[in-house]
Amino acid sequence: MAVDHLLLQTALGLSPKSVTPIPQHGLLPFLQSLALSSDNPNEPFYIFDLATITALMSLWTQSLPTVRPFYAVKCNPNPALLAAMAALGSNFDCASTSEIQAVLALGVSPDRIVFANPCKPESHIKFAAAVGVNLTTFDSVYEIEKIRSCHPKTALLLRIKPPEDGGARCQLGQKYGALPDEIIPLLEAAKAADLAVVGVSFHIGSGDAETGAYSSAIAAARGVFDTAVRLALPPMNVLNIGGGFTAGPQFEKAALTINSALKEYFPAELNITVMAEPGRYFAESAFTLAVNVIGKRVRGDHREYWINDGIYGSMNCILYDHATVSCTPLALKSNRKNPTCGGMKMYGTTVFGPTCDGLDTVLTGYQLPDLEVGDWLVWPKMGAYTAAAGSNFNGFNTAAIETYIVYSEQGNGAVLG
Repeated sequence: MAVDHLLLQTALGLSPKSVTPIPQHGLLPFLQSLALSSDNPNEPFYIFDLATITALMSLWTQSLPTVRPFYAVKCNPNPALLAAMAALGSNFDCASTSEIQAVLALGVSPDRIVFANPCKPESHIKFAAAVGVNLTTFDSVYEIEKIRSCHPKTALLLRIKPPEDGGARCQLGQKYGALPDEIIPLLEAAKAADLAVVGVSFHIGSGDAETGAYSSAIAAARGVFDTAVRLALPPMNVLNIGGGFTAGPQFEKAALTINSALKEYFPAELNITVMAEPGRYFAESAFTLAVNVIGKRVRGDHREYWINDGIYGSMNCILYDHATVSCTPLALKSNRKNPTCGGMKMYGTTVFGPTCDGLDTVLTGYQLPDLEVGDWLVWPKMGAYTAAAGSNFNGFNTAAIETYIVYSEQGNGAVLG
């Protein structure tokens, strides 16, 4: 871990001055010091733990040794996170000119980027051509025409719709992926356009996907490889198994399923490059969000709190990512001696965001103690599809939320654990 720590400290985009080493069980004191600092006017802030993604990268390498991770930038484009992922050797899944620019600015070579957007604006395709990003996805004849015109030297991955959607919170099959009867016409159209289809990609869906869906999708991909051979196309050599990974026991189950399916359908002697597009696997648990209680109302035994981030900010994940969020009190104003409120009476609570829209309701019926304006709520696992999709609606600017970078010793666990 010490080697990785030094590697990250000296990475392009990071520096020792920007990273705070945290001792074991030291995250809570650090969070308290930030919340109480005279430099922090009770504004929300993130804590990003480099040790978390370091451990997750190590686990990925051990669990999926033949699968190259291409971090999905859309999940969380925080510059420090991108810098750390680059330093740890990750490749990148980009979907736009801006995402490609952000990654290239870190010194990442273009061959470590896949332009994994099956439907791209022509100007973005031309930009990829200009900077040497030469691997992209497609799933329609219209995309073939754009690519032929704007970037004919790029290699293509045919994105297919998985046979199973995996029951994911965010399903993608209704928007992307060629159907079985479209595969041959698409391969023939690419051949006629003199474009090189080098492989197949798929995505079983994002968030709590059923890992068994990987098996059927990998089997379907092998069918496309065989179809290409029958059509006398050059042999394919790339398989992109997409995303859908979540850190924890589900990842271990997914890794076993994927390794078994790869062994069956793409044995080592085929010499296939296998890639994946993990996003939330790396980002979700690496970020903790702290918000301030800016308003309160009491109605009988019910408590209502207003906080300075919400549905139009970091908590947009509740709407767009179908996330379930949770929080822990940090009563630094009303109960400094017992800030985590252990043993205190709990009340049914509604938590509102700061905007003037009734939709901006973060939690209902949640159990919290009696807090005061100026206290804090701490939200774990807030790194995936949170700040990335926030807005500045009503003048509350998600992009202005500051991120503090730490490197915690092994064993910290949750911030308030």
